[in-house]
Amino acid sequence: MSIGSCSSSINQGHIAFSKLSSSSSSATHRRHHSPNCPSKFIHIFPREVAGFAQIPLRITGCQSMNTFSSSLPLSFGDSDSIETEGSREEVVPKLFPAPLSISPLLLEKLVYDALVWSSLNGLVVGDKSVKKSGTIPGVGMVHAPFSLLPSALRESYWKQACDLTPVFNELVDRVSLDGEFLQDSLSRTKKVDAFTSRLLDIHSKMMEINKKEVIRLGLHRSDYMVDAETDLLLQIELNTISSSFPGLSCLVSNLHRYLLNQHGKELGLDSNSVPGNAAVRQFAEALAKAWTEYDNERAVVMFVVQPEERNMYDQHWLSFLLKEIHSVNTIRKTLSEIDAEGELLPDGSLAIGGQIVAVVYFRAGYSPNDYPSESEWDARLMIEQSTTIKCPSISYHLVGTKKIQQELAKPMVLERFLEAEDVAKLRKCFAGLWSLDDSEITKHAIERPELFVLKPQREGGGNNIYGDDLKEMLLKLQLEKIEEQAAYILMQRIFPASSLSYLIREGISHENQAISELGIYGAYLRNNDKVIMNEQCGYLMRTKVSSSNEGGVAAGFAVLDSIYLT
Repeated sequence: MSIGSCSSSINQGHIAFSKLSSSSSSATHRRHHSPNCPSKFIHIFPREVAGFAQIPLRITGCQSMNTFSSSLPLSFGDSDSIETEGSREEVVPKLFPAPLSISPLLLEKLVYDALVWSSLNGLVVGDKSVKKSGTIPGVGMVHAPFSLLPSALRESYWKQACDLTPVFNELVDRVSLDGEFLQDSLSRTKKVDAFTSRLLDIHSKMMEINKKEVIRLGLHRSDYMVDAETDLLLQIELNTISSSFPGLSCLVSNLHRYLLNQHGKELGLDSNSVPGNAAVRQFAEALAKAWTEYDNERAVVMFVVQPEERNMYDQHWLSFLLKEIHSVNTIRKTLSEIDAEGELLPDGSLAIGGQIVAVVYFRAGYSPNDYPSESEWDARLMIEQSTTIKCPSISYHLVGTKKIQQELAKPMVLERFLEAEDVAKLRKCFAGLWSLDDSEITKHAIERPELFVLKPQREGGGNNIYGDDLKEMLLKLQLEKIEEQAAYILMQRIFPASSLSYLIREGISHENQAISELGIYGAYLRNNDKVIMNEQCGYLMRTKVSSSNEGGVAAGFAVLDSIYLT
């Protein structure tokens, strides 16, 4: 996963994402243009400049973000649970006529309170410096990296992203049913990308035996940035496997509302403008409903995990809620363990250590690193051959590849799968996407590499190619490895607004210019012709230093964040 920072066209635009914090130093309210790079925004500036109306901040949110009460000690998306005595005093939010100024004393208090809250409420990951922190729960825990205050986002963008989610969910399902389209679209990529080739081989075997996924479950996340030059919300990518952080993202939203409840009067900010985030509850609900459709009360939900997983607590929140709310048992297994312990029963059921598996939820298996031997590939094939509900199936997995994203952006391709009204909605958020077969675009990318991102067929962060490296790679592919061009796509680089932020890592606050990326979770569950669930399920906000190209939190590039609706 990457957070891009450039657009191929430069027009007048307005700020969309912006931090709500500032150092005591002054910040300019002017935009700075350059012929070779986008204008930058430094912090919050007057609403008439930013394209905001002169009205008080408020929140209406999305209907699907409404949460429900629970007997659990922690609430995911329930603002009442994080208010404390004396915190209900009404705060009249500012109109942001000038950058907020946080005194050193207030900053120290905010950081301290945030670290305490994170420790008490499970906003944690494994500490990479501690042995076994990725294998044994409770060993070597450290707070997850987070932004001290939420990022401002115009409500119109929020609503647009929420409204797109059910359409993308339906698109994934429909494309997954067109096996020939997937095979044809990825046929050239298969020849030069060994990982994609192995995935396609499994998919081809399922087509040969006419294997149908009667019950289909997708837990997706569509990632966006607002291009400051065109003022458009543009999609970065659609994730159909291992959409991480539904658990920790909810906690960050609660953390920010807690901080604004405690210090909102000093900051002039209202905690109600941070929308509720019920991602982990709704993902758990989707898994539980899939388990119910499988119709075996003794069956379990199996999490497919990596041998070492520092982000295990994000996953454990899902397991906890499945048991606590839905009385569904879960197990955790690596692909290697599944190969060793699993078997296909005569009726097609998948059993692991004697336990029938109703749902397989992949939090691994998206990278070549997850398949170090044939054992892991054998496990993946066994899962696909079984009657268990896969999240995702091999077809859903392939729909999420970069090449399919690029194919769907071609003229008249979306029309094969969606109605005209939905096609128009999706095309509005598509950034420029091209095959390297497009010689004109490739030439332009070589001449102006800062305007593009070169993407391989990989997930997990740290894979994309930028700037001079992009230029060198394109020249190399043209001269030496023409066939390998099929392993990449070119994407318009998006220029988001940057702003001053406080990024908290390992207990230390780092003051940086930063940019943000919004991910919207979606859940889709279907049994034959009956759509049981097609919903937007909360959000993930990630913020990173504006000078960094990549943006994965688990990969160490970004921090977790939430949004402040304006």
